[in-house]
Amino acid sequence: MNIAVTGAGSGIGRSIAEVLAERGYSLILLGRNLDNLQSTKGLLKNSEQHQCQTCDIRNSAEIKRSLEKIPSLYGLIANAGIGGENKFGDQDRWHEIIDTNLTGTYQTIQACLPLIKKDRAPFKKIIIISSILARLGVPGYSAYCASKAGLLGLTRSLAAEHSSDRILINALCPGWVNTEMAQEGLQGFADALDISKDEAYKEAMKPVPLGKMSKPEEVAKLVAFLVSEEQTSFTGQTLDINNGALMP
Repeated sequence: MNIAVTGAGSGIGRSIAEVLAERGYSLILLGRNLDNLQSTKGLLKNSEQHQCQTCDIRNSAEIKRSLEKIPSLYGLIANAGIGGENKFGDQDRWHEIIDTNLTGTYQTIQACLPLIKKDRAPFKKIIIISSILARLGVPGYSAYCASKAGLLGLTRSLAAEHSSDRILINALCPGWVNTEMAQEGLQGFADALDISKDEAYKEAMKPVPLGKMSKPEEVAKLVAFLVSEEQTSFTGQTLDINNGALMP
């Protein structure tokens, strides 16, 4: 069974690839940096059965090119995204963040859907990686919060739209996950407050009941359940994994 994983070169995407490879799936690793993708591939079980394809998900033609030799897909893990602040003005990153996280995810799904419909599995799967910030407002992060909230609406709409094709579409909203992106965020937090990174971590964990970050592999194992053949009833849902930081 073929599964495409975007943003597979690092962080959560890399962990998802590792867990899915362990479970026997053949993976198409998608991302902008070929060296990072190849590093991920080198970590995977039966690495020779997986492939790396570079593309920028903001460019629909690049996405289609990266998939042109794939006969069919059982699933898609739409994980690619960027973070960071934005501020209105000449240097505003609004379009960069929205175009990547929301429009890019939409374009990736649309490019993959014809291939997913070709698969013979009784139920096919799409998992969209959103964020706890889809549910929260954070000063200076309007583009990121809006992009991740948009993914939840996209999940529900596409799940309803493609239910007759037995394509199950769900989203995950991770909170703090111990990745390079999270560590960079902590350092930025520390620099802004003129405190140490350790102090910044303690401050960041204060609203988190369990007082810790999730491990990337925890998110990956939840993804693995959602894409498994045994899972036939979840669709249009958002699952939160945030150590209790938000209890909707």
